[in-house]
Amino acid sequence: MTAPARRGVFITFEGIDGSGKSTQARALAERLGAALTREPGGSEGAEEIRRLLVEGEAARWSAETEILLFTAARRDHLEKTILPALERGAVIVSDRFADSTRVYQGAARAALREKVDLLHAAMIGLEPDLTFVIDTDPDVALRRGLARHSGEDRFESLGAAFQHRLRTGFLALAREYPQRVRLIAGDRAPDDIASDIATQAQAFLAGRAHG
Repeated sequence: MTAPARRGVFITFEGIDGSGKSTQARALAERLGAALTREPGGSEGAEEIRRLLVEGEAARWSAETEILLFTAARRDHLEKTILPALERGAVIVSDRFADSTRVYQGAARAALREKVDLLHAAMIGLEPDLTFVIDTDPDVALRRGLARHSGEDRFESLGAAFQHRLRTGFLALAREYPQRVRLIAGDRAPDDIASDIATQAQAFLAGRAHG
C-alpha cells in the first residue's frame, strides 16, 4: 500500500508496558494542542477489537492471530482517525502504532517480523514522522503495570522475561530507524521526561516548518 499524501504531522510513543509512555503521550499532546489517540483503539471499531486483545488469558490468541487482529484495528484507526487528522493538517499523537506489533508479535512473542512487515505494507502503508521510545527498566515497569489492576494486563501476565525481550526489541527498533526514533531515558521524574520530549518535538516541528 502506498503511503498517503499528508499535510499534518504524526508522532507516536512506544515502549514496554508500564514504561510511562501513555502519560508522556498525553503530556505532549496537551503541550502541542495536538489530537491524542491510542492503539489498539482510537476509533469505534478498533476499540471493540482492543478488548479482544488486551483482556483475558495470556494464551487466548496465538501471535499469528494477534497480528491479524492488530492490523484490522489499525486499519480502522487509520481510516477513521489518523488520516482525517493528517489531511486537515493537524498534529496527531498516538500512544502506540505499528512499531508495537513489530516488537511484540514480530520479535518478542514469535519470530514473525516478516509477516508483520508484509501486512503493514499491504494494509497500512504509513509510518510516523517522529517516534519516542520510552526506555525503562523492565522489572520496574512490570510492577507498575500490574499495580494498575486495569483489567487490560494480558501482556503483563506473560511475565518479566517477556518484558525484557520487549525492551531488547525496542532498543533494536531505535537502531533500525534512527531517522525517526528517539530513545528517551524513562527512569527519571515524569516532568523531566516530558520537558525533554517537548524540546525534541518542538525542534522537529520547527525544522519541518522551515524545511
